[in-house]
Amino acid sequence: MSTPNHRPSPAAPSSMNLRGAVDLSALKARSTAPAAPASTTPAAGTAPAPSPFVVQVSEQTFPQVVQLSAEVPVVIDLYSDASPDSQQVSAILAAIAVEQNGRMLLARVDAAAYPQIAQAFSAVAVPTVAAVIKGQPVPLMDRLLPEDQIRALIGELMQVAASNGVNGSLEGGTEQGPAEDAPLPPLHQEAFDAINAGDYDTAAAAYRRALAEQPADAEAKAGLAQVELMARLRDADADELRRAGAEEPDNVQAQLAVADLDIAGGHVEDAFRRLTGLIGRIRGEDRETVRLRLLDLFEVVGVSDPRVTKARSALARALF
Repeated sequence: MSTPNHRPSPAAPSSMNLRGAVDLSALKARSTAPAAPASTTPAAGTAPAPSPFVVQVSEQTFPQVVQLSAEVPVVIDLYSDASPDSQQVSAILAAIAVEQNGRMLLARVDAAAYPQIAQAFSAVAVPTVAAVIKGQPVPLMDRLLPEDQIRALIGELMQVAASNGVNGSLEGGTEQGPAEDAPLPPLHQEAFDAINAGDYDTAAAAYRRALAEQPADAEAKAGLAQVELMARLRDADADELRRAGAEEPDNVQAQLAVADLDIAGGHVEDAFRRLTGLIGRIRGEDRETVRLRLLDLFEVVGVSDPRVTKARSALARALF
């Protein structure tokens, strides 16, 4: 990940959109709010202070972070310790996350250590900052901005998240404002609590019971697919899985594992192409195994996502 002196300017506001959710009209114009109060941000070059709302993210833990974006907006800080600008942005974002007191999560990603996550957000340099709301990416900035502008961006993001129903609070924070979220159905709450505890098996079992009671429960179906993906990647060695996938292009389990990694890292189209191509080369029970996994990954990405629509057509061609 390079750190050039001349970086491309931030994405034009009109290009910011939350696919499959709401219009990000609130992010289309830069804020003209009054100047922010005097900064309490740590000095540039210092690491963000420890906080339950500032977490380090790896390729393996990225799916769990995406899952949390259904409850609170997740801000992705793609950083490098070698970049002073990146360190300054990280310090500002960490201070904001602490101030939000659980209403947002700051997920820090070492861009050099996890280039696949960086690529998923089209990061060509650091600092790059994006957000995830309900699993959908929102580009925010790709260079150092003044602190008041960063705070304005995060304020607008919080408004967009709230209008999208994403206004919860992480454990350890306190709800702010008089509005309260509608309670989740009991089995969904059980699943969510289990996910927070890292117990994916219990979460999956809760979603399965919810589906047994209500087979048309789309949220339970999507939740089950997501938590099963998280469970499959829980102890995964990404390098080893990718090596096996490259060496054994027709090994069903090896290709399924790499597709999981691609989905987790945001390489959705790569995962879909890998599996539809595999379906076209194999027959019998293995073919059905791959087809069913592909359908599960459609749920993870979102059945209304245009990439899913395109992959469904490719699947039909591969099958028939």
